[in-house]
Amino acid sequence: MNTDDTRVTLAADGADPMALAGINEANFTELQRALGVRVSHRGDAVTMIGTVDQLTRATPVVQGLIDLARSGQAIESEDVFRIATEGHVGELGTPGDSGKILLPGRRRAIVAKTPGQREYLSVIAAHDIVIGIGPAGTGKTYLAVAKAVEALARKQVKRIVLARPAVEAGESLGFLPGDLQQKVDPYLRPLYDALEDMMPNDKVQKAIETRVIEIAPLAYMRGRTLSDAFIILDEAQNATGAQMKMLLTRLGVNSKVVVTGDKTQIDLPRREDSGLVQIERVLPGIEGIAFHYLTDADVVRHRLVKDIIRAYADDQAG
Repeated sequence: MNTDDTRVTLAADGADPMALAGINEANFTELQRALGVRVSHRGDAVTMIGTVDQLTRATPVVQGLIDLARSGQAIESEDVFRIATEGHVGELGTPGDSGKILLPGRRRAIVAKTPGQREYLSVIAAHDIVIGIGPAGTGKTYLAVAKAVEALARKQVKRIVLARPAVEAGESLGFLPGDLQQKVDPYLRPLYDALEDMMPNDKVQKAIETRVIEIAPLAYMRGRTLSDAFIILDEAQNATGAQMKMLLTRLGVNSKVVVTGDKTQIDLPRREDSGLVQIERVLPGIEGIAFHYLTDADVVRHRLVKDIIRAYADDQAG
């Protein structure tokens, strides 16, 4: 301990020690990296050691993390880094707010971790068609799936329909082994993963078997009317304009559509063929339809993902 260092102790009674410190105290290591303070947790107290300036910045952050741990929320080192560096103390969600989703059978709530994510959930709740656009790692699909599962659990809808365009379906799919379902499953795997993180696996499988949940390539939506449904189109940047129009016009009574995509990852031969790019031009201004843009500030994966996204953006701008 340096002669300029001082010590501050905060009460942490009722806080889950593992949630607060993280695995192998990774959260405390992140606090030291971001704010320069050394943090330890003993009994019902958290002790911070650092300079007066460091402790002034760190105290509200650590108090916010203690409050989150008391509420039973999972706290990861990336959350700690974001809160410490961006100052969004408590942005992981508070009980009863629009940024928190409680699902049956899931021990921990799903929460919006940035202001942009919180607004995204509010927009989904308030509109029948929402277009969520943003880079990888911003939670645009994961949060949409969480809202769909919540709507199903509350009996606001009778089914969930998850769709993705299979960009390679025109040529490469035919050379893959297996039946049609086995061929397209690799394209749909991220949607299965999101569902299985929110529902017990046996319930997911039963819901799929009874068609309460349908996960299918976008082409399967043609000619249908989807009523009492929560519909999500993922990877929409790879849907053509015709496919996008086809999906949006499937909307039936008491249904909601969330379209998610990343305009920097268009795999179609020509960018202008993207239905996501087209609807940005065609649909703004229609009541009941909302566009929401997430940015690299909303990235909730490893902090390097945010830096990678910014580096690529800078390279393209240059």
